[in-house]
Amino acid sequence: MDLTLIDRIYECAFAPEFWPGVLDELAKIAGARGGSLFAANQDVLNWTASESVRGGMEGYVAGKFYARSQRVSRMIAARHAGFLREHDIYTNEELAVDSIYRDLLWPAGLGWCAATTIPAPTGDVLVLTVKRDQTRGPVEPELVRQLDALRPHLARSMLLSARLQLERARVASETLALIGLPALVLDGRGKVLAANDLIEALAEHVVWRAQDRVSLNDPVADALFQQAVETLDLEASGPTRSFAVRSTASGAALVAHVIPIRRGVRDIFAHCAGVLVLTPVTLPQAPPVELVQSLFDLTPAEARVARDLTTGQTVEEIAATGRLSVPTVRTHVRGVLEKTGCRRQAEAVALLGGIFVPRG
Repeated sequence: MDLTLIDRIYECAFAPEFWPGVLDELAKIAGARGGSLFAANQDVLNWTASESVRGGMEGYVAGKFYARSQRVSRMIAARHAGFLREHDIYTNEELAVDSIYRDLLWPAGLGWCAATTIPAPTGDVLVLTVKRDQTRGPVEPELVRQLDALRPHLARSMLLSARLQLERARVASETLALIGLPALVLDGRGKVLAANDLIEALAEHVVWRAQDRVSLNDPVADALFQQAVETLDLEASGPTRSFAVRSTASGAALVAHVIPIRRGVRDIFAHCAGVLVLTPVTLPQAPPVELVQSLFDLTPAEARVARDLTTGQTVEEIAATGRLSVPTVRTHVRGVLEKTGCRRQAEAVALLGGIFVPRG
C-alpha cells in the first residue's frame, strides 16, 4: 500500500485544495482518466475534481444529473462499504437508459466508473468517483480491491474534514458571543451549522424551523433574510446585507447582518456559506455617523442624512445645512430606507433612535 498516498489523503482533511491531486492518484490506480468528489443532498452542494474531468463535472452539476440519474441512489441503497462498478447496481438494459451514461459520460468518451458513497455528519452524502475511458472496459476487480483498501482512509479524511468545519462554525458563533453578539453560521442552503446561546435566547425575533432552518418573526425582515440566504452560495454574492428586525411583542429593535463567507475559506464538506449576526439597537438618541454607516453598509452621505433625520431635521433642512439639493437628499433617504429594510422614513428614524414605531 502506498503510504505516501495515505498521508496525502489525510492532508486533504486540513487542506481541501489537495483533493484534485489525490483524485488523480486514485484514478491512476484504476486506470481511469480522472476522479471527482462531491457533497449532495437532493442536489450537488459543492464539488471538486481532477482537471481532466472537470468539464464533465461542470456538465453534471449544470445538467442536474444528480436528480436525473439513479446511480447515486442505487449506490446508497446497496449499503456497500466499498467501491461499486456499473454492473454491481445496473443490468445492461438499465445502464443503457440511465441519463448520466447515455447523455453525459458516453458522449464524452467515458463510460466505466468505480464509485463509493460516504454519509456525512451534516446529513449529506459524499460521493467519490473515478471515471474510465469507455474503450478501456469496466474497472477490473483487482483494481477495485486496491481502491477498497484505501476507502477507510478516504472516509476518515472526509469525515474529519466535515467535523472540523462544524467545529470551526461553532467556534465562530461562540467567538461572536464573547463580544456580546447573537449569531449563527449557515451553509449555502440556509441550514444552521452552529448557533450561540445569545441568538437562541431571542425567541421573539428568531423562529427555529424543521431541518435546522431559521426564520425571523418580522415578515419584512424575514423576506430580506431569505433573499440574502439564497445568494450566499453564489460566487458574486455581494457585500454584507443589513436590515432592521422588529418585534411586535416588546418593541425591541435589532439590526441583522447576513455576512457571506467567500469561497476561498470554505470547504467542500459542511461548508460555511454565511453568518447571521443580530445587533441590538438601544441608543436613546441619534447614533454617531460611523456607527450608522457600519451597521447598515451606508455610504458616508447616506449615513449623515440618516443621522440628521434622527435629530428631527426635515429633508429641506438637511439640504440647506449640507448645501445639497432636495432631490439629492431624497435619493440618500431612499438608499437609507432600502438598506435598513424600512418602508417609511419615520420607521428608519425610530430604528436609528432605538424607538420602535408600529406600522399603521
